Amino acid sequence: MTTAPTPVPANASAAQRGGGVPGSVSPAPASARTAKAPRPGRRRAGGSRAWLAALPLLLFFVIGFGLPAVAIAIGAFTTSTDAPDGGGTFTTDNLTNSLQGAYWTALWGSVKLSLLTALIATVVGLPLAQAVATSRFRMFREAVMSASGVLANFGGVPLAFMFVATLGNAGEVTTSLGLTKHGWSLYTFSGLSVVYLYFLVPLMVITITPALEGLKTQWREAAANNGATSVQYWRHVALPVLLPSLLGGFVLLFGASFAAYATAEAMVGSSVPLISMQIGDALSGNVLVGQGNLALALGLDMIVVACLVMALYLPLQRRSAKWLA
Repeated sequence: MTTAPTPVPANASAAQRGGGVPGSVSPAPASARTAKAPRPGRRRAGGSRAWLAALPLLLFFVIGFGLPAVAIAIGAFTTSTDAPDGGGTFTTDNLTNSLQGAYWTALWGSVKLSLLTALIATVVGLPLAQAVATSRFRMFREAVMSASGVLANFGGVPLAFMFVATLGNAGEVTTSLGLTKHGWSLYTFSGLSVVYLYFLVPLMVITITPALEGLKTQWREAAANNGATSVQYWRHVALPVLLPSLLGGFVLLFGASFAAYATAEAMVGSSVPLISMQIGDALSGNVLVGQGNLALALGLDMIVVACLVMALYLPLQRRSAKWLA
């Protein structure tokens, strides 16, 4: 004998109509829905804590870069303390002198050296990075990337001593191969370029390898299915996609070469005119009376060049990330 179900009034609530039927889901209480909903106050509190976590880095940037940059900018447009007027007055002579004579030659020498070494390192580093990115041996890839990370940060006096001992006038390689008879000299513009390539090529490998790994295999397969050769694939597909990353890597290498100081100072001194060498001479007091702030003007020139480099690098990096994401 079955029992007829109890009729449910038409005006009964949804909970009353479904509460006694198996499998029915009753709506959650209002208190539970309120507890699960995120509160705007908590979201704002989390955002403020995130800014607090980044505050030490921002303070370090302001103290380590912002304040010196402001001091350089102020000093570049004021007279030095050893000037006849006692110093502190506004002037544009420092900046004008920094773009004339030997100082302009040094600035242009640094630009030429940076352009040449960055271009060679980009051309040489690309196939090396491609060999690393396409290698099937994990140990080989890890070893090359680790070595590149070490060599990219190896510079200064140790690097200069290593090259002097190997490719100097009395170096082991120079004497063994008789390079001096063929006009080789480490202490020239060409010799310094070879030294800079020692750390710029590994830096290029580190920079461009992630972009090469971002190339999708479907693109190569699609090109092969359409009858494209490997040269055509690289010319029409891979290189156009990699061009922003290549230009960004070139700009990064230019900045690294332009800012290098210790290696050139320890190896060639003033025999190769470079802007960093001129700044070192000015800071050591090797300037005319009243020209003490000339080093700050030279530093301001380098800051302007570095800002131009970064202005080119950031848009290229964003564009390459859009294609390789």
